[in-house]
Amino acid sequence: MTRRPRRLRRSPALREAVAETHLHASQLIQPHFVMEGGGSEPVPSMPGIERTGIERLVDEIDRDVDAGLSSVLLFGVFDDASKDDRASAAVDREGLVPRAVEALKGAYGDRLLVMTDVCLCGSMDHGHCGVLRDGNVLNDETLPLLEAMAVAHAQAGADVVAPSDMMDLRVEAIRHALDEKGFQDTAILSYSTKFASAFYGPFRDAAASAPKAGDRKSYQLDPRNRRQAVLESLLDEAEGADMLMVKPALAYLDVIAEISERSLLPLAAYNVSGEYSMVKAAAEKGWVDEAAMVSEILGSMARAGADLIISYHAREALAEGWLR
Repeated sequence: MTRRPRRLRRSPALREAVAETHLHASQLIQPHFVMEGGGSEPVPSMPGIERTGIERLVDEIDRDVDAGLSSVLLFGVFDDASKDDRASAAVDREGLVPRAVEALKGAYGDRLLVMTDVCLCGSMDHGHCGVLRDGNVLNDETLPLLEAMAVAHAQAGADVVAPSDMMDLRVEAIRHALDEKGFQDTAILSYSTKFASAFYGPFRDAAASAPKAGDRKSYQLDPRNRRQAVLESLLDEAEGADMLMVKPALAYLDVIAEISERSLLPLAAYNVSGEYSMVKAAAEKGWVDEAAMVSEILGSMARAGADLIISYHAREALAEGWLR
């Protein structure tokens, strides 16, 4: 008997029938950059992505919900005048992100899953993700600020808080703070495996969150370390995370695959800004088929083991029917 695997690739219907990986709208999460004021501002390094005022954001998400996109991840964009060395704007219960959460939950209720990024970099005057002293980011002194930020988001109605700072023990601290304030049902999606990556440049442009001095290599993961990457996620699971994440995704599919094998928690992959902008730049030059490439990239993350995919492509991929 001669094996002929091509028999199962003979027609579109047959290929679809035996496809091993399927990606659905419910698995996609669209990030949004929320700013004060009305209207919107384009992000030059991320074609198609904008910083958006709260009122406009609520209106724009209406068409996303109609297209089947049911999850968003919010980032606050803070002006320089509001930044200080204690992240006061980020922990304010009446601040930018809590008001955006309230507006979205008021408009869409449980039809929209609202996730919020919990990190201090965008509201710190030095741009680092924690309390800075003598050039060092202090781990334990940062935890109370992260707790306060997560609680403020939960009080506003966030369904999921997502700490992205990479401080040790922050998941445990946030879980304790949420439970103590009566938010036992607020889930934690931990950026559990987050690398010190070169793929974040456009995001830092969008969120105005680049560090003014130094880098984040003392708290984000070394891209060379696979075992340490897996350990970080397993530790966050033990601390009480409800979901885990690998960020970036495309250059770390091996890590996604291993964590998906080692943990029973839902796993998210973050298709980050640099990955997005590379595709957009090549597509604008006419060098690639954008629809086919996006479908292939997102599918690779699901194939590797991601249950959820955070992607700046999500809105367009659904609206244009790019997913296979």
